[in-house]
Amino acid sequence: MSTHKVQRILVLDDEPDVTELLQYKLEQAGYRVDVLNDPLSFIARVREFEPDLMILDIMMPELNGLQLCRIARADSAMKHIPIIFLTAKGEAEDRVAGLETGADDYIPKPFNTKELLLRVANVLTRSVKTEEPVGLKRIQIAGVLIDEELHQVRVDDVEVVLTATEFRLLKLLMERKGRVQSREHLLVNVWNYDTDIETRTVDTHVRRVREKLGPYAHLIETKRGVGYRAVDI
Repeated sequence: MSTHKVQRILVLDDEPDVTELLQYKLEQAGYRVDVLNDPLSFIARVREFEPDLMILDIMMPELNGLQLCRIARADSAMKHIPIIFLTAKGEAEDRVAGLETGADDYIPKPFNTKELLLRVANVLTRSVKTEEPVGLKRIQIAGVLIDEELHQVRVDDVEVVLTATEFRLLKLLMERKGRVQSREHLLVNVWNYDTDIETRTVDTHVRRVREKLGPYAHLIETKRGVGYRAVDI
């Protein structure tokens, strides 16, 4: 008998027809799904359900998805749970705003169910991978220490909170110190995308990581027209 853990997904959208459809499709794909139509119940439900992934609508009354994402990223119990935004706001600026808030992916409505399921599977695969230490356990450049076993980044011995995607991005750059990583290479290795998606996604995450590195922001060097590399400072 298989002991494979059924992955849990929490879906929050103020439109019941959307949550009903998503619940049906995701349960068909083998996930355990809980749905919410009231953003004010979000925190209590996350603590109770302990999801492996959250799918949040952005445009909702009282509390929008961006606000909920910020709350989750500031909470020690929720900060590592991957988030996918599902929303009618499909402009590039909105996608970047969503990613900057700490989301792992962004799917505009109306969505293609097959694509949604693929993206859900991709995000879940990536989050599981970060829990399985491989290769170097601890890497340090100047005052920045990345500890893969503890899934922790410390800047001058003070812990800095990174999302799962930011952690993978910094780890890859630090592991390959001195070697330039193209945006396309980073998309494939950090985001697991083999399709051509916006390279702005990489730039957005690099900017966020640099902000969190504070005085060591220049540890990540931009190679114009190519990509990024980690350097000794």
